[in-house]
Amino acid sequence: MFDLNRLRALRAVATHGTMTGAASALGYTPSAISQQIAKLERETGSVLLDRQGGKVELTPAAWLLTEATDEVVAVLERTRSRLEEQRDQPTGRLVLAAFPTACRGFVAAALAGLAGRHPALDCRLLESDPNRAVSLVVRGEADLAVVHDWHNTPLTLPASLSVVELGEDIADVALPAGHPLADRDALTPYDLREERWIGQGSGAMCHEWLVRCFSDLGIEPDIAYQIEEYESQIALLTAGLGVTMLPRLGRGDLPSAVRVVPMQPPPNRRVSAVWRSQAGRRPALHAALAALRGRWPGTNSGQSTRDAG
Repeated sequence: MFDLNRLRALRAVATHGTMTGAASALGYTPSAISQQIAKLERETGSVLLDRQGGKVELTPAAWLLTEATDEVVAVLERTRSRLEEQRDQPTGRLVLAAFPTACRGFVAAALAGLAGRHPALDCRLLESDPNRAVSLVVRGEADLAVVHDWHNTPLTLPASLSVVELGEDIADVALPAGHPLADRDALTPYDLREERWIGQGSGAMCHEWLVRCFSDLGIEPDIAYQIEEYESQIALLTAGLGVTMLPRLGRGDLPSAVRVVPMQPPPNRRVSAVWRSQAGRRPALHAALAALRGRWPGTNSGQSTRDAG
């Protein structure tokens, strides 16, 4: 019998292409991943990685094991769902991935309520950008993810996932209180065409959304400060260093040195929950989805579930 954790380590290397990437995804050190692979090579009597400098290539034997790992994980997931169905209550471990403002805005309260109602359910939370959260669910490292996509930047989901919309979140322009535009009733992208922006870095969904907001004007926004976390963006705003867009979800109270102005047309993002379709019968999953819907801040919770594709 092969150790499942070692197989997962090999699959992570296949997904990310490096020991460092695999280690980051699984929460291990690169040395630990290398040790897992070495043990798996001894178990199988096969060379699994072709190491060349800082890069690694999977051998044919490694690809065979990776495919088998996906099949084994799928079988175990179906079995877990059936066991929970027999007990007719949520049990075991459920790992949820969610982006930061969702964690603050409603996920924390949902998990607290879930723990109170279902003490046999061990809930874990991973803070993650939507794109990475989707990958975590696909690989089986998370059971459920709360993600978002913007009206002009849709999130691409694999066909193996199911999704339900939880609600919509609107973003506003945030400016230093002394900014010439801070007293406007509303702003357009054209009004902001010459501003220095505080925003997330390239590759983040919010970065791509901001770039596309100005693309129709033939303008590339000057994102002078690439800051991942909104709390840090607010600190730069308070210092008068630029402007940004702040979603309303999880925003909290803002300093008096910051002004918020609606944007026209209003930028909105769809907040959804995604999970592997083959795990859709798990009572734990249904309980978690109900908790998330119940804690969504508003009355526009999504009512329908659909397969991605």
